[in-house]
Amino acid sequence: METLDPDLLRTFLAFVDSGSLAQAASTVGRSPSAVTAQMQRLEEVVGEPLLVPQGRGRGLTPAGEDLISHARRILAAHREAWLALKGARAAGHVAIGTTQDFADSGLPGLLRAFAVSHPRVRIELRVGRSAELAQTLRSGGLDLAIVMRQTAAPDEVGVLREPMIWLCSQKGLASRQDELPLALLDPYCGFREAALAALDTAGRNYRIAAGSASLAGLRTAVNAGVALTLRTPRFAHSGIVEAPRDLGLPQVPVAEFAIRLRAGADGPAADLAALLGGNLALSVASG
Repeated sequence: METLDPDLLRTFLAFVDSGSLAQAASTVGRSPSAVTAQMQRLEEVVGEPLLVPQGRGRGLTPAGEDLISHARRILAAHREAWLALKGARAAGHVAIGTTQDFADSGLPGLLRAFAVSHPRVRIELRVGRSAELAQTLRSGGLDLAIVMRQTAAPDEVGVLREPMIWLCSQKGLASRQDELPLALLDPYCGFREAALAALDTAGRNYRIAAGSASLAGLRTAVNAGVALTLRTPRFAHSGIVEAPRDLGLPQVPVAEFAIRLRAGADGPAADLAALLGGNLALSVASG
């Protein structure tokens, strides 16, 4: 009997959650041709087509729709089994730092699963900006950190790639002007740099209508319709949606986040890093 390879299911769900094979390739860290080959292999195992041409991209067949819930349950079972076997006797503590992006989306459920499977391990959580967290990791104040990636680092154990998208209030901008109003985090911020570079390259006029040291401040400004911002799909909830195409906003790059593990960190920290690397990229849709 054929089995459903978890790697194939992860790629399949990456396509489901992102809506395209190209974005799925970015999410799972494979080439588009490798992702296409994986989907063909999964279709061979299932015995019928899962994807069908739809406009310029691909959509799901009825069999593909049926597979979604099974795939999520299978991957959840794999994760729970791995954690239970690895963590039953583990002890100590893990200090983890994360940007607000993941503190709001994906990380809470995975930390809960880790706490259940590693009941003797104490978790310390710190939420902050990427530069601050990276410095704390280097100084030994953290065992593990999820930070925005600028360049490759020797302590990386995983890389998450997620599309940057322009976001605004579900009700739209309160008023439309020649200058595009932006809500951005204070420097230094990778999303801020990407937004300004894209607009400058496109020759688009803009003004910074709201600045903030936290994502809470950005969310307030965007929800009010005062400005729009650039983040990943994790920010798109509670009244915030992808900006309409008629705003003519420029293309932006993919955001990269690194999971970084301190050299010499204890076994539980490595266990948690492996859990995050295998599951955090799939957490946008499941929330």
